[in-house]
Order: sequence, then C-alpha cells, then structure tokens
Amino acid sequence: MENLSTEKTNLTMLTDFYEITMANGYFSSGFRDKIVYFDMFFRQVPDNGGYAIMAGVQQLADYLKNLKFTKEDIQYLRDCKIFREEFIQYLENFRFSCDVWAVPEGTPIFPGEPIVTVRGPVIQAQFIETMVLLSINHQSLIATKANRIVRAAAGRAVMEFGSRRAQGADGAILGARAAYIGGCVGTACTICDRDFGVPALGTMAHSWVQLFDSELEAFRAYAREYPQSCTLLVDTYNVLKSGVPNAIRVFNEELLPRGYRPAGIRIDSGDITYLSRKARKMLDDAGFPDCKICASNSLDEYIIRDMLIQGACVDSFGVGERMITSSSEPVFGGVYKLSAVEGPDGEIIPKIKISENVAKITTPCFKKLWRLFDRESGKAIADVITMHDETIDDAKPYEIFDPEHIWKRKKLVNFRAVPLREKIFENGVYVGRERELNEIREYCLNQVDTLWDEVKRFENPHQYYVDLSHRLWSKKNRLLSEYTYN
Repeated sequence: MENLSTEKTNLTMLTDFYEITMANGYFSSGFRDKIVYFDMFFRQVPDNGGYAIMAGVQQLADYLKNLKFTKEDIQYLRDCKIFREEFIQYLENFRFSCDVWAVPEGTPIFPGEPIVTVRGPVIQAQFIETMVLLSINHQSLIATKANRIVRAAAGRAVMEFGSRRAQGADGAILGARAAYIGGCVGTACTICDRDFGVPALGTMAHSWVQLFDSELEAFRAYAREYPQSCTLLVDTYNVLKSGVPNAIRVFNEELLPRGYRPAGIRIDSGDITYLSRKARKMLDDAGFPDCKICASNSLDEYIIRDMLIQGACVDSFGVGERMITSSSEPVFGGVYKLSAVEGPDGEIIPKIKISENVAKITTPCFKKLWRLFDRESGKAIADVITMHDETIDDAKPYEIFDPEHIWKRKKLVNFRAVPLREKIFENGVYVGRERELNEIREYCLNQVDTLWDEVKRFENPHQYYVDLSHRLWSKKNRLLSEYTYN
C-alpha cells in the first residue's frame, strides 16, 4: 500500500532542489556512473529515550518502485533553464538501479547505526535523499512515541485518536500506521483500516449527546443502534451526577433485556483518575464489573503513568495529538551521509565527514550492522557495526569496546550474533519481503521485550551499547588522523 500522496501524484520530484542541481553537476563532471554509498542514521533518540522504533520502510520501497520522471517533470526542469540538455535527456530515460539495505520495520534502533544504506550511481543515490529521510523519519518518530505510551499503559489497550490534529492527510494515515507498529491496538482513522488493516475504533462525540433533547435519550438511541458494542461518552454534562447514572440506566433498560452486556464508558475531561475510581464503584455496585472504562483527553506517557500510579481505574486509553505529532519532540533527526565511493577497479574507498561538533563526525565505509543476544536470557547485549565483509563468529568469544572510551571493554561468550539489515533492492529491483502490519506490530513488541528494563526507562535510560568492530574503528581513526594532521 502506497501512501496517500503517491496514489494521487508521482513523488519523484519531492526532493530538495540541491539534489537536482548536484545531479546536474555530477553529470557534467563525469560522475554519472560513479558508484557511491550513503547511510541514513540518527543522532539522538526522541524524548531522551533509550531506543527508537524503525518504521516507514514499506513507504520508502513504494516510492523507489515508482521512481520515474513524468513529462511534466521534464518540462519543469527545462523551464528552469539552468540544467544541461544532456542531463535532462538522461532523466527522460531514467531507471533506478541502486542496491538498498534497511533495518526491518518494528526493530528497536539506536543512534549512529546505519539503518538504511544505498549503493549505486551518485546521481541516483543523492537524488533520493529527501524521500529516504522523509519516509523513515516521520514514521519512526510516531512509532517510537506510540511505543513509549503503550509501555506506560502497562498492558492496557491504547488507541490512536489523533487524525484531526495530524499535520495533513499523510501525517494522519501514515502516523496511524506507525502508531500501530509501535503497539496501539487500533485507530480512529477509518481509511487506515481500509488500506492497512489497522482496526478502526470509535463510538460517539459530545455532539451526539448534545443533539438529543437529553443525555438519557442520546444514550438510549446509541444503545439501540449498537447494542453489541455499546460504549457511552459520559462527560458531556456531569460524569458522576448525570453521565454514569444515565449509562447504568440504559444498560439495564436497553441492553440487558436484549441479551447484551455494555462494552464501556469513556471519560474525556476532568480529573480522570478521581472520576474513574468513582465511576468504577458505581458500575460495580450496579452489577457491571465487566463494563470497561476508557480515558482520553491530551494524554501522553507521563500522564498515563501517573494516573495509574495514583490508582486510576482505566482499562484503555485514547491518545491523540501528543502521539500523532509526537508533540514533546516532533523531529526525528535522521541524516543521510556519504560513507564510501568505489574506485575504477571496484575498490571501496571510505569517506568521512569531520566536524568540530563531535556528534556530527560520521563513520566511514560500507558497513554491516549486527545485534548480539545473550543465549540464556534472550536479551540484547549490544549492537556492533562492522566492515561489510566482516562476520561475527558467535561460536567464539568476542570483545566489544566503547568507540570513544576504548578502555571500556567486555568479552562476550554464549551469545548469538544476528545481522540486522535486509536487502530490499538489488540493481533497482525490489527484493524485500512485504509483511502484514500485524506481523510487524507483533515483531516490534517481541523485539522491545529483548531490551533490558534499564534501557526502557523514561528518565535517564541506560545507554545501550553500539560499538564498532576493531577494523572499522581503526579505519575511522586513521581517516580522522589523516584529515586532522595533514
């Protein structure tokens, strides 16, 4: 399933303009067929968390499958009057021919890791930068936020309710998709159910209750229409004096005589912790201990956590704008950097970017990403980035070390080494495996379970180890020395 914009228009020109001007320059400079390697990685986990969740790979694949220049694109470029005609003719006959590797959706990821690598002609590899970042940054951001909120709910269902507060149609649809990957049980976004199979959930708004002459009449009408799934919104007027009593009356008079049990009530305002405790007692005393209580209203992981600590009697949460926009930190800082080029004989020549800001120094070379798991506990111990031709033999002891503080070392035994990335394009042809969204969601929750609780803390999480192999570390430091002192 492609995203909404792809269905309506070709997104090939969704680029930064410099990607086109550089492509024209590469063409003129004789680099048309120069083979290069680009890595996407991010530098910091949103909300100062311990990990992020990979998402958006399928939408990136959909974009790359459809990468072609339309007649309108070509005419626009000609009308710019700054590009060589030979370059424009090259684009008219354009065929995507890169190799692409990516970490599977739903995988916990960490700063500095090459989560996407593109190998191919520099014009092509550079040209797709914006869409690589756009696809992965947005959905990884929302999946990460959703997973935090789901963990705060401590096993209670979380529903994504943010469509009306999202930044545009794609933000709503793909945000709901990402939230489902992160662990939400469903969404209020109907089209996301139709197109992705994310369960659409919802009952009524306050306008339903207001439209009728009384709250009781509104509840009766809804119960008669949806007796098998009757959840009533009880805070339009007064939760404890009106909403819950009227709901109980309707449950007794409309549902029980027809052989149905109530599904629940929803509280959308006020001190939900206090109101939910009172409402729970009222429902229990009325013979409805199975009636669930849903809470909504500008929730996030911290509010949900505090509500539960304070004894809120809530069975599920509807979370809107603070999830769909990740309002506490609305940017996933993924970047896309050149890491190597190929010489005439196929030799891979590493490239590095150096900065006075240490965090912006890149790791050169064509690389491979591994995750090391303890065989006894099943927990993830560390990730290791190696040269592309290195293999970690988990039948032998393996030493990991901190790339910045190299005296911090640990020898691992009885571990399992798993390559994290999959090849999804080979010479421009899609070779990945499309997975059902339910499978991705289940995989995500299972993989998060492999992380130690210390890594999953909301405040001051343990820093998960992301190390370099000795060969890669030596290559990086040699390049740093060459560029710094020569």
